[in-house]
This record gives sequence, C-alpha cells and structure tokens, in this order.
Amino acid sequence: MRENEKPKTAAQLVADARTRIKSLTPGQVAAELGQGALLIDLRESEERTEHGYIPGAVHAARGMLEFWADPTSSLHRAEFDPKRRVIVHCMAGGRSSLAADTLQQIGYANVAHMDGGFERWAKEGRPVQGGHATP
Repeated sequence: MRENEKPKTAAQLVADARTRIKSLTPGQVAAELGQGALLIDLRESEERTEHGYIPGAVHAARGMLEFWADPTSSLHRAEFDPKRRVIVHCMAGGRSSLAADTLQQIGYANVAHMDGGFERWAKEGRPVQGGHATP
C-alpha cells in the first residue's frame, strides 16, 4: 500500500470486484447448468452441512480456490478448466465476487458469480440437497 493510501474495507473490495465481473441470477445459473457450466460452491464444509448444497456443484472452499484452479499448481484439480464456463457461488455473494475476479486474473475468461448466492437460490425454491437449516 502506498504511503498516503487508506486501506480498503472488505465491502469496498467486493464492490470493486463487482465492477469487473459478470453477475447471474439463480435462474440464469440454472439454465447454464443445463448447458454444462461448472458450478463451484465456495462455502466452508460446515455451511454446506448446515444449509445443504446445490446438486452438481463442486465444493472448493474459498481458501483453496486459486491453488485448485491454477493449471500450473501442483494442487490443480482436473475439473477446473480455464476454457470452461465457470460459475462460483457462496452464501450471499461477497466471497464469490472476489473469487470470480481472482479467477479472471489467473486466466479464466468465461467466469461469473451468482448474485445473492446460495441464500437467494434456496429462497427461490430451487433444488437443494442435504442440510438441516434454512438460509
């Protein structure tokens, strides 16, 4: 950080990221899943256990995303392909905004995030597996 520069808040970082990424509604995400898009659930395991998950979503906790998504990383996972349509989601949309922005920086050209996250998906009555609490 430069000498006279103020630190940014988490909310500012998310707002900045949202100016650079594509946001999709849950309806748009559902349509894209039917066309082969990869949906990545960035929430922690505890969140998925408590609230459930979207069928077919690949779990990649936010802390490991860059390592699993980077094809040059020794931790790269095969389902992460920079050429594939990738949609990320979290609980409400903050982490996924940051993650989509980061994925673009490491070469993912066709990435988006789900606006409103899992909470919005579930509130719209879309399919959810598992869980024992409502978001």
